[in-house]
Amino acid sequence: MISVLRNPTYAKLFSAQIIALMGTGLLTVALGLLAFDIAAGDAGVVMGVAMSIKMIAYVAVAPITTALLARLPRKPVLIGADLIRAAVAVSLPFVTEAWQIYLLIFLLQSASATFTPTFQAVTPSVLPDENDYTRALSLSRLAYDLESLVSPMLAAALLTLISYHNLFVGTVIGFLASTALVAAARFPRIDTPPPTRFLDRLTRGVRAFWANRELRSLMALNLVVATTTAMVIVNTVVLVQGDLGRPQPDVALMLAAYGAGSMIIALSVPKLLERVSDRPVMLTGGIALPVLLLTAVGVIAWMYGMSQWIALLFLWALLGAATSSVLTPSPRLLRRGSSERNRAAVFAAQFSLSHACFLATYPLAGVLGATIGLPAIGLVLATIGATGAVLAVLTWRPPVRESR
Repeated sequence: MISVLRNPTYAKLFSAQIIALMGTGLLTVALGLLAFDIAAGDAGVVMGVAMSIKMIAYVAVAPITTALLARLPRKPVLIGADLIRAAVAVSLPFVTEAWQIYLLIFLLQSASATFTPTFQAVTPSVLPDENDYTRALSLSRLAYDLESLVSPMLAAALLTLISYHNLFVGTVIGFLASTALVAAARFPRIDTPPPTRFLDRLTRGVRAFWANRELRSLMALNLVVATTTAMVIVNTVVLVQGDLGRPQPDVALMLAAYGAGSMIIALSVPKLLERVSDRPVMLTGGIALPVLLLTAVGVIAWMYGMSQWIALLFLWALLGAATSSVLTPSPRLLRRGSSERNRAAVFAAQFSLSHACFLATYPLAGVLGATIGLPAIGLVLATIGATGAVLAVLTWRPPVRESR
């Protein structure tokens, strides 16, 4: 897998991704502390609104900026987005009102909604060989999983030495370092799409999704992933400390189990996809997710004590593995279902559509979960996920003869 880093352009881009992810992780911790300074007991409200703004920016801004910037070279788009993120990070320590946080978060996440799909769309051009591209996808998945584990620990260590305001400095440094690495990378020549009307550019990615059976199935799998991810991200802390009455470190342990399962599959995907196609791997994960979530509902409702805790850790690891089996290969479908001219639009459409699912399931898991309880909301999410899995299977029918 590491052999793909011998490509100097990809090595620089992957390094830029890692550094920017770490900077974003530090910013998330610092933002929570800043919200508490400004709003005290209402800090949760501030963070909830800020995260909602993040999702709205991801859903709405990605296709718009991709359409507006479609004829610009990719490198200046990436550099500009990084510089905007750095400027926002510089400004955050000076805010004194909640509305200022909301405005800056919208600008920051709008820049991220421009950077991420553009970055993802460039990678297939940098790595035209499918096996190399698959290895790069596994590395990218590992980077996201490791960031979720390492960034909070790094932030905790730094906070023993410095104030949280200085964490924003680390974020700025991360984005500037990402800018420098992108600027130093030598991009391949990518054909500029012909001039068209704005509405045509805006809908190009969604139309490509609708015309391709693999991508239509991916839309359904996005919903499946969003249901279980919402349960894990939103309700793990409620489950561990509220329902189970376990200490705070066990929240991190349970999330680590989820991340470990994801990383194991991410490491296995390149070899696995040399022997089988994407379809059985992704659909197996998509079918497994609601089944595992339904099993977790039973464990929460009917098991007790240490056996319940061990079972939930195991299930969280399996949920992470099943999620990774869907997410890691999914850009291969985007690559196959696009051309150089519409690839940025297709990746932006996936970015927007997948986050639209999160925008629906996150509030559902949180608000409804607090009202009806974890077993009940788990059952609701599992039902939605099962519906998505059935649609994915029905949509993605195998060809008459499937060859590798």
